[in-house]
Amino acid sequence: MSATDALIDHPHAHAPQTPAPRQPATVDRFLVLSAHDYRTPRRASIHFIADELAQRGQTRFFSLRYSLLSKWKRDARCFLDQRANAVERHNGVECFLWKVPLHPFNTRRRWLRPLENAMFRWYAAHPPPVLVEWIEQAQVIFFESGTAVVFVELARRLNPAARLIYRASDSLGDIDTAHYVERSFARVAAGMDAIALVSPAMADAVNSRHNVHHIGHGIDPAIALLADPSPYGEGLHAVAVGSMLFDPHAIATASRAFPQVTFHVIGSGRGRMPEYGANVVVYGEMPHAQTLPYLKHANFGIAPYASAQLPAYLADSSLKLLQYDFFALPAICPHAIVGPYASRFGYTPGDGASLVAAIDGALVAPRVRTRQCLSWPETVDRLLEPERYPETRLQRSPGAPSPHIHPAPEEIPHAAA
Repeated sequence: MSATDALIDHPHAHAPQTPAPRQPATVDRFLVLSAHDYRTPRRASIHFIADELAQRGQTRFFSLRYSLLSKWKRDARCFLDQRANAVERHNGVECFLWKVPLHPFNTRRRWLRPLENAMFRWYAAHPPPVLVEWIEQAQVIFFESGTAVVFVELARRLNPAARLIYRASDSLGDIDTAHYVERSFARVAAGMDAIALVSPAMADAVNSRHNVHHIGHGIDPAIALLADPSPYGEGLHAVAVGSMLFDPHAIATASRAFPQVTFHVIGSGRGRMPEYGANVVVYGEMPHAQTLPYLKHANFGIAPYASAQLPAYLADSSLKLLQYDFFALPAICPHAIVGPYASRFGYTPGDGASLVAAIDGALVAPRVRTRQCLSWPETVDRLLEPERYPETRLQRSPGAPSPHIHPAPEEIPHAAA
């Protein structure tokens, strides 16, 4: 299945446009700053971006926001603790997990904000020598949404010629980021070379206009070749994959209302719940490749998020929904994240009647892809040079309030000598 077959009318479902002529300069030294680590088994979109960058040149992955506190929080990087603060090569990528005694974090207490700000100022002003060296040697630096943005000014100062790209997988306000980080982004946004949002719904929260682009997640088209044969027997089958905000009550309600459908729940982190019908099959966490046949051959997919108060950008940023879209799978999800996609059927969490109606719609829906699914090489092409793809350019909605926050003087970081 190609990246553009089976598309119907949708603002972003057209075939990729021919890019503008490429500049002759060779760019082959990349640096990624992220709160993820490239070596973790569970992969986020930034891992796939790093995979593709490594095919193009020297790629370094600097993992931050890690400390003794991370063990208490059961951080996914804890298995790397004994390898922290050392450069390690993994699948062609140079990796460094920066461990400090205590990393800055959102205290969620206004009266503690002066202390919180002081922690972030110290953190930003005392980068380890390896980060300074990597910044100075990079040609392109990616800052993933979150704490990484506090190092933008340092990067601009150490390497004025480097291209600085902010990759927003989440809106800072929706992931409960510290106030200091939000103010830092508001301050530096206009000076970045590109701000790449996974959803246009994020644009109004960005304190810039001229450099903002919509570049969604990529997907590897080769996964279609890994999705056979079908793991199912006869009859109707539904699949739910992942644990994010997982709502077991939606599965329970659906299984009771549709006894003729077998519901396959993969990696929910919950185990089998007493209220599930006998037609629910629960699996533990699976390697990604093993989940693919369950997606491709299901009759519909479910994204059973527990909250109705979901950010609108999740319609575009959810990797679960992206995979359902790639396999042209009708999808059940809360109304808030249906978005402009005709293959999705919305319901209100906690409202059994609306869930039943959504499943009724999905069972008779055609298998038609309603979304442009770019490959990872196509996605990284746009991240590196979004100006060559004018269809990615975004503007803030007319009349939208400016998110600009004037920084207090004490919040402007200065690197230690």
